[in-house]
Amino acid sequence: MKTKKWLIFGSIVATFFLGACGNQQTTSSSSEQTTESSVDLSKVELPQLSTEVAENEDLIEMVTTDGSIKIKLFPEQAPKAVENFVTHAKDGYYDGLTFHRVVEDFMIQGGDPKGDGSGGESIWGEGFGPEISNQLYNIRGALSMAQSSQPNSIGSQFFIVQNHDDMSGNLAKQFTPEKIIETYKEGGAPSLDGQYTVFGQVIEGMDVVDKIAKAETTGEANSQGEDSTPKKPVKIESIKILQEAK
Repeated sequence: MKTKKWLIFGSIVATFFLGACGNQQTTSSSSEQTTESSVDLSKVELPQLSTEVAENEDLIEMVTTDGSIKIKLFPEQAPKAVENFVTHAKDGYYDGLTFHRVVEDFMIQGGDPKGDGSGGESIWGEGFGPEISNQLYNIRGALSMAQSSQPNSIGSQFFIVQNHDDMSGNLAKQFTPEKIIETYKEGGAPSLDGQYTVFGQVIEGMDVVDKIAKAETTGEANSQGEDSTPKKPVKIESIKILQEAK
């Protein structure tokens, strides 16, 4: 896997980013984090590992200029993130926005009306904090909320984890379900677990995610210090709500 540096920059505007993170794993309920090894991880339900869409899950189709991506959402584990995303989608907030940051072997990021990583807001007009669950992980295809270094900074930006390199060796086994460790062999970003809200999982269209991640970039450093802005804009045309949780 390529060596990457995720740098944190101070700036006049509040820039959203995926910051440099350690590999420490945590387990938690939807409401609080814990690192207690007493949790029986073999009994934890892992909804990301099934392509079936349960009654308590939402299903959306993200139509992009590079193709469609179907993603199921988890309102029980991340209620605020799902409500925020689905409401924005229904209101057409995301229509026409670009994937402003694409990093092959890491993730693709979008949801910023400004298109440069410095904008976007939640449906409540103010930011909110991460929702961490021991049922959800940043495996390949995970849909997560972006945030800045400031507390309660989640707004409208999101990212889809694209990395397909084996990351299973980067995990603390006492805090990670065995099935998730196996899944991380297919890729993901485990260093983000316990810090970023996972609220969905791609069940169809990872080939589209891979295509977007491979987009030719401008060759110019952006606010993250990276060359990660597609030269030819990749846009979200619409987000369709195919199923709402019961």
